[in-house]
Formats: sequence, C-alpha cells, structure tokens
Amino acid sequence: MRLVVLVSGTGTNLQALLRACADDAYGARVVAVGADRHGIAGLARAEAADVPTFAHRVADYAARADWDRALADSCAAFEPDMVVSAGFMKLAGATFLARFGGRFINTHPSLLPSFPGMHGVRDALEYGVKVTGCTVFMVDAGVDSGPVIAQAAVPVRDDDDEASLHERIKRAERSLLVDTVGRMARERWTVQGRKLRFGS
Repeated sequence: MRLVVLVSGTGTNLQALLRACADDAYGARVVAVGADRHGIAGLARAEAADVPTFAHRVADYAARADWDRALADSCAAFEPDMVVSAGFMKLAGATFLARFGGRFINTHPSLLPSFPGMHGVRDALEYGVKVTGCTVFMVDAGVDSGPVIAQAAVPVRDDDDEASLHERIKRAERSLLVDTVGRMARERWTVQGRKLRFGS
C-alpha cells in the first residue's frame, strides 16, 4: 500500500511508520511526505530516508481553497492508496476530501468522540477523567468527527500534568498508528456509515 504522510513538526509518527515500512511483511511503504511549512524535522526525516517531499504554506496562496487544491494535487502525483495525517496541523478542505475521502486517516490524543479539537489532553485533564487515550480515525469534513478505526486507552495518573500525560499518549499513539496502518494495508477495509470494518 502506497502512503503519503503529511507532517507539521518533528515527525515522530512519520519515523515510526518509516521503521515499520522497512519490513516487507508490513505491507506498506511511504512514497512521499508533505508538509505545511518548510525546514521542519519531519521533512528532514523523510529526506534522510530518501523519500520525496513537498511543502505548501497556506500563506503562499490567495485563498485557502487554492492551498487545498495544491496539497491535493501534490499528494495525487504520488498515487497513494492512503494519506496519513501524522501531526499535520491543518484541516483539509472540500477538494482534498473529495479526492481522498475514505482513505485519509488521522490521529487524535483522546478517546473520540470525547475531547475533540486542539486541546484534547488539556480538556481531559480538566474534566477529571481517569482514563483517556488516543484514536485513529477516518477524516471527514468535521473536526475529529470521522469514523473511528482504532483506539488505545491511557490511564490518567494523579500527578499528571498536560505534558506528562501527553507524552504517554504520544507513545501509545505511535504504536497504534503503526499497527492500524499495517492492518489496513494487509487486510484492506470498508466504511459503512460510521463503522469501518477490516477485510475487503
């Protein structure tokens, strides 16, 4: 399965995918890495692995829709079977979703549908939950609202602050993303309504 991975920062999820893809039995390979800015560690990780890269800054386009179209065109040029948002901090628009809907996945640091949005870890702490975690989901037009593919629970400790909890969630997220992408590559999937089922 051909993967295009989108990043905005350090690329630790990308690195985990690159390591997994080094094993032929995993069933997938990263064919390109895209970003919403230049000069980030995630792009450097891709270049070190000899993976082609591209970047589109929103500020370089007259309208957000133009940026969305350029991002979609760059992804499509690599003929991906799946696009993976791995710490990509931009919302895809209508053009992108029209081309990659049903094969565009993302991660979120909570057990969706609880605590969607930019501050899932902080919101879970403030609410006082005893268990939170991470979710891999199929991206739709909403904010963290697409069908859930896989989840992992992370207990909240009494002495946790946002940084300590988020660090444990990120470790769980990397493992969950790698496992989920590998399973999707080997087993394929179908989406019916809000339910994703493995197996073609």
